[in-house]
Amino acid sequence: MNRRIFFRKTSSTLPGLGITFNSFAKKIKRKNQLPIKVCATIDQQKVSLFSETIIESIRAVNIADTHLFMDDDRGIPYQKFSDRMSKAYNQTTHFKTRLNTNPEEAFEQTLKFAKKIKADVITLIGDIFSFPSELAIEWVLSKLRDTNIPYIYIARNHDWHYEGMEGTLESLRDKWIEKRLLTLYQGNHPLMAAYDIKGIRFLAIDNSTYQINEEQLAFLEKHIASGIPLVLLVHIPMYAPGKDINFGCGNPNWGAALDQNFKLERRPKWPISGHSKTTLDFHKKVFSAPNLLGIFTGHIHRSSIEIIKGKPQIVSDDNASGGYLDINFLPLEKQDKKLVFYLVILTLKI
Repeated sequence: MNRRIFFRKTSSTLPGLGITFNSFAKKIKRKNQLPIKVCATIDQQKVSLFSETIIESIRAVNIADTHLFMDDDRGIPYQKFSDRMSKAYNQTTHFKTRLNTNPEEAFEQTLKFAKKIKADVITLIGDIFSFPSELAIEWVLSKLRDTNIPYIYIARNHDWHYEGMEGTLESLRDKWIEKRLLTLYQGNHPLMAAYDIKGIRFLAIDNSTYQINEEQLAFLEKHIASGIPLVLLVHIPMYAPGKDINFGCGNPNWGAALDQNFKLERRPKWPISGHSKTTLDFHKKVFSAPNLLGIFTGHIHRSSIEIIKGKPQIVSDDNASGGYLDINFLPLEKQDKKLVFYLVILTLKI
């Protein structure tokens, strides 16, 4: 992909909104590192992370797996590639009300909620689209601009994948990001970008092929070395013991033997050799990072929480069915500082 496009903007700020975009190229001064202690609570879709390192409260609305399928005449030449996914989520059942809904309605309702609560940021973490429809991308950009809320976007395979189109996953990702999705990245690197909000750095890293490349690993390492509190945004959940192959990033069992959907999705089969060493090293680095507050992911279309080495990974329900996460980053109150940290209180209500 044209790196001049990716690195066109190395650092910028949205005036008045308190969000700064930091590129991979920006040097970061190393700080002393002590492990961040985190207390996490979950109540339905409301997630709260408490830490002494959080100075100001931040409220984020997390959206994953909307699977918008709207299209127009510009999509006609690609219908043989978009046919299956254009019909996959036309009507869904709302995760809460159990009434009929659809991706378009669910997305608009989630943005309406973000405006109501005056969210500091909207995080869009992949599979917002069922295929790279120009109409759907334009519609999302328009709706996001109407909120006047800063947003962060990373892709998953459906965002850039036309099923059955020839090419490697990496080459197809590069092609359709540049041709269709590029505006969503606001001038930042599509595969890795850092966003500073009120003292917390949000790292958006594309693991939409299940794998991580060397540049992305170096990007993660550089930001771990900064000592700044980090939040990791990826689409595919990081592997956790006891979880299935959908928790595929860093999964030691990932590979051709367990790839059951490559024919259905008309894509190359996962490699026989499994994950690259770089991807496995990425997994280790994530859960060993002393300044990581938590990880937010999607992909599996149901809510989930995993805790590895005290680091919470929280998976969002699919937005196609109305799901989202209302994430609150909160300073720790004085009376709570004596609590045992790494305590996770689950008050899930079904």
